[in-house]
Amino acid sequence: MKKNNADQILMLLKMRGELDASVIAEELNLSKEGARQHLVKLFDEGFVEKVCKSTGVGRPFTYYSLSQVGKDKFPDSHADITVQLLRSVKKLLGENALDLLIGDREQLTYARYSEKLSNSNSIEDKLSKLAEIRSCEGYMAEWKKENECYYFIENHCPICAAATECQQFCRAELKNFRNLLGEEFQVNRTQHILANESRCVYEIKPQLKSAVK
Repeated sequence: MKKNNADQILMLLKMRGELDASVIAEELNLSKEGARQHLVKLFDEGFVEKVCKSTGVGRPFTYYSLSQVGKDKFPDSHADITVQLLRSVKKLLGENALDLLIGDREQLTYARYSEKLSNSNSIEDKLSKLAEIRSCEGYMAEWKKENECYYFIENHCPICAAATECQQFCRAELKNFRNLLGEEFQVNRTQHILANESRCVYEIKPQLKSAVK
């Protein structure tokens, strides 16, 4: 189903973060005035926030970003029941049982991803397939290359409530990415939704030859 302009604006702000009306208009092929009208309505409805910033000479620009109400339009998957189950496992069976549960999920996830990436012959192909898989799971994933570094970006976390309750999920995710992309690459998380950042970003760069065993 085709999204209306307001939904497209919210999606763009989710994917790109803080933007001004002219950039939004260009990205969505809208007139600047049309983009501003939608943004004013979204602001009045509480879906976006705005801030004025000076960039030097001339009038300050107004930048828009998602409010908490806007972020809530991209929901966490079954958040309440997941958190309740995690707390019950920890309470009834102990921390070790929770670690075993997450470890089993990590192994199953790795096996599934590894099979889908098995025919990938380049890092670009691996990242493209991984982004497709993760996007289907709700992570709104993409990747880009800057100089010799690759960046794998997840603009949404569909298990954010569970990960907040139990950060072993995030550690397992990072471990899987490192194993999937191979020892020739160094993978580090440089932005983290749980650190109140707008997205999770993984920096992927070639290992120094002397560091590869």
